[in-house]
Amino acid sequence: MFVAALFAGPPAYAGDTAPVLETVPIPAGPYVRGSDASEREYGYAIDEKAYGYSATRNGRWYAGELAKGRHTLPAYRIAVSPVTNAQYAAFVRAARRPAPDVDRSTWKSYGLIHPWQRTRRYAWKDGAFPAGRADHPVVLVSHADAAAFAAWLSAETGRTWRLPTEAEWEKAARGTDGRRFPWGDRFEASRLNSHDAGPFDTVPVRSFPSGQSPYGMQDAAGQVFEWTATPGRAGRYVVKGGSWDDKGCGVCRPAARHDRPEGLRHILIGFRLVREE
Repeated sequence: MFVAALFAGPPAYAGDTAPVLETVPIPAGPYVRGSDASEREYGYAIDEKAYGYSATRNGRWYAGELAKGRHTLPAYRIAVSPVTNAQYAAFVRAARRPAPDVDRSTWKSYGLIHPWQRTRRYAWKDGAFPAGRADHPVVLVSHADAAAFAAWLSAETGRTWRLPTEAEWEKAARGTDGRRFPWGDRFEASRLNSHDAGPFDTVPVRSFPSGQSPYGMQDAAGQVFEWTATPGRAGRYVVKGGSWDDKGCGVCRPAARHDRPEGLRHILIGFRLVREE
């Protein structure tokens, strides 16, 4: 039996020093990964109810999920929540890293449905994150940006930080029993930041404590997709978790998976880190 932890707020950071990423332990041992036909059908059904049409079913969005089965992982620790703008800011200043942003032509080349103008509320200006968004998850970061943050934090702290593998992320998000969502088998819009009941925007991390996983990992469903260390197709990496833009929310299940180009800087994608034991 797991005891879920409660947290009072996001970790602190001070000046240009390394931010404190609060973590929860994930013990070594077996867990259930992936999905079966019943779970995938459930995902399609809740999407159809929310959207009123069958886009995810017709697109076979969940057909590529890993087969449901038991696997084993060694122990590790994972950040309670995604890296925030405030935490990433210390890296931008100390490592002289470009601030999160994307220009109009690059955004257009991605072929995404969101207009470039929508990215402006997430874009940093003069090296500073948008006002009022210190505790929101950082977005507009590529896979390389996320990996560079992990390498910098490792050097600053003397501990090994890195992006989680897809398997590590999924175990932390759903526990060991193969549940469909971090909280159980039934979708509940009040437990996450998705387009079902959310503001169609990011919100401060840890705003939905009732949606935490059995281990105390928060924002694992909805809020932002998260980069993992697991390669997908050529030049791409697997992302997990769903986002504020999604409803249904079949894609917010921990078993759901798809890959994105490694250089993509998207308003729907952030990241969290693992700390090796």
